[in-house]
Amino acid sequence: MAKYNIAVIRGDGVGVDVIEEGLRVMRAVAPRHGIEFVFQEFPWGTAYYLEHGRMMPPDALDLLGPFDAIYFGAVGHPDVPDHITLHGLLLPIRRGFDQYVCERPNVLYPGVTTPLRGKNPGEIDLVVVRENTEGEYADVGGFQYQYTEQEVAIQSAVFTRHGCERVIRYAFELARRRGKKRRVTSVTKSNAQRYGMVLWDRAFADVSREYPDISTESLLVDAACMNFIRRPESFDVVVASNLFGDILTDIGAIVTGSMGLAPSGNVNPEGRYPSCFEPVHGSAPDIAGKGIANPLAAILSAGMMLRHLGAEDAASAVQRAVERVLAEGKVLTPDLGGAATTLQVGEAVARLVTSV
Repeated sequence: MAKYNIAVIRGDGVGVDVIEEGLRVMRAVAPRHGIEFVFQEFPWGTAYYLEHGRMMPPDALDLLGPFDAIYFGAVGHPDVPDHITLHGLLLPIRRGFDQYVCERPNVLYPGVTTPLRGKNPGEIDLVVVRENTEGEYADVGGFQYQYTEQEVAIQSAVFTRHGCERVIRYAFELARRRGKKRRVTSVTKSNAQRYGMVLWDRAFADVSREYPDISTESLLVDAACMNFIRRPESFDVVVASNLFGDILTDIGAIVTGSMGLAPSGNVNPEGRYPSCFEPVHGSAPDIAGKGIANPLAAILSAGMMLRHLGAEDAASAVQRAVERVLAEGKVLTPDLGGAATTLQVGEAVARLVTSV
């Protein structure tokens, strides 16, 4: 029997609600596939910050390091500025564990309505590979004359040859594994950002020569945003910097039906550190605790975690169960036009993972 030790950080808002359903599904799928999960919860987030003055304890990474993976809910609260919550919890985990790949699939499933005209189920099936530890989110910069009329803020983006090459190479390898359109699209803005993004472009060109079986294209980020709406079906694997990948995946989630269907994995591909799996959506404090948040992104993230851990059959069962719930259309949350609760959707998927 395979045994996996999973650290659980529900975080804030609807993270608490949706992670509960992901845990429900994992507990349901485990016995059939010879898996034992040991979940350990860490109550870190804004409530912890309001009590302790920090989002997680100083030894948090030491505590998380021995786990096989991290299952994360959401971070953010209206009473605390976002730069404090994000830089105090999620970003230190990504950087500290060198989770340099943020993998975010977007699929238009049967039973889901896209706001785009004339797009059919399965026609949109893309993955954004987002560089996750440097780029525009590097914590480099500062203030001068803060809170005065002469205030100056400097925010530096950091691009390294090593950082660009490794995430781009991951994107090419993913395009091979997927075996679909076998195309990698690079997203850049080197016409305006003539240092960091020019380095990105050169790294993309050099790495692409190692993969003659994979076609390529390079798009400026504004054109990429436009084409995510105009021709999303043309994309296969998209590789982008930290900021550009973040923006594009929100567009990808909406054109495939809902933020509530967008999973993600913050991955250390070499397995030196635990990887972290989370829904793309935020903490949504306006609906937290109301029982209407869509848990499917969190459940799909759990499926990604299972696949990362090597539990392929269990991951496929979770994927098929979610697809069946969507296709049947009987148990859907309000964001997908239904009237079901978070709990009801989680229970529906949990029932199906033992039979699909």
